[in-house]
Amino acid sequence: MVADFVSADYGWLRSPDGNETARVLFRAGKGWDGYFTNADILKQVWAALSILAKHYPCEDHVFIFDNATTHQKRADGALSARNMPKYPSKSFYAYRNKIGNDGYLVYSADGQIVKEPIQMTGAKFSNGSPQDLYFPMDHPSNPGAFKGMTNILAERGYTDSSLLRAQCDSFKCAAGAASCCCRRILFNEPDFVAIKSSLETLCHSHSVHVLFLPKFHCELNPIEQCWGYAKRKYREYPRSSKESDLERNVVSALDSVPLRSIRQCVVAISSITCCTWRCGNSQEIHSQICQPLTEVQRCLFPRLEWETSSMGRGKVSRSPYASINTFGRA
Repeated sequence: MVADFVSADYGWLRSPDGNETARVLFRAGKGWDGYFTNADILKQVWAALSILAKHYPCEDHVFIFDNATTHQKRADGALSARNMPKYPSKSFYAYRNKIGNDGYLVYSADGQIVKEPIQMTGAKFSNGSPQDLYFPMDHPSNPGAFKGMTNILAERGYTDSSLLRAQCDSFKCAAGAASCCCRRILFNEPDFVAIKSSLETLCHSHSVHVLFLPKFHCELNPIEQCWGYAKRKYREYPRSSKESDLERNVVSALDSVPLRSIRQCVVAISSITCCTWRCGNSQEIHSQICQPLTEVQRCLFPRLEWETSSMGRGKVSRSPYASINTFGRA
């Protein structure tokens, strides 16, 4: 498989001399390079950010990603009320994939990825001070145990939280309800709401904006059409069973996509977004699809809406790079 970034301004993300690139060639499979996890994505994004900072520092960059779970993954141990028990528990932890000394995922005898427990962190009171989610080790009755939602809420001033249910049936709370159950209250707490994905955190630390496409709409990503162009070129090459030939053909097919065609792919996305606007009559379509697409369209076509800098530096243009996607497996 191949993972890369593409821009309507520059084509594939690389340095001007072509010596530095964000492209990753990955042999997917447990017997090969494993699977392209969130850690691999972050590593690639770091390389992309380094290229942008070094060679394109004067532009406002935007990364557009598919709304996939590997893109939305939060940091290990990140704050989440989804599975929290109501009362203290000595067995509640967050879990992360175990990495061996060789840097690869550790698998059990049955082929499953081994998980290791870690404490959940990141809770904050309204004044910004940190809140411990676990009792201290010298606690008289629950040393080192998770406090439970009741105690967490009580520390935040919800003194009657013990009278509430842990959660409503199937967590389908009544419309507009904000304090119907312990889990709903925590879901609405500012520190729980503010948790961002690891991808967003990394990009924002480099002043790069991140947009996620609507769920199940990867066709709105212009890089998909670039993959299609490259696949067509790949099928024109002679067949081979040699891995070196397959890799060389993949790289050649990708590099054969002309910048003009990349820009045509971006323009094609504009017509889809306009069509969605015309068809999006319901409030659900409007909020889940149309609004995100409008922001995506503004980034894909920055020169339609020039922004004037208040510091008198003239016009600011955005150079959006479409998301990491799989091209295929040799």
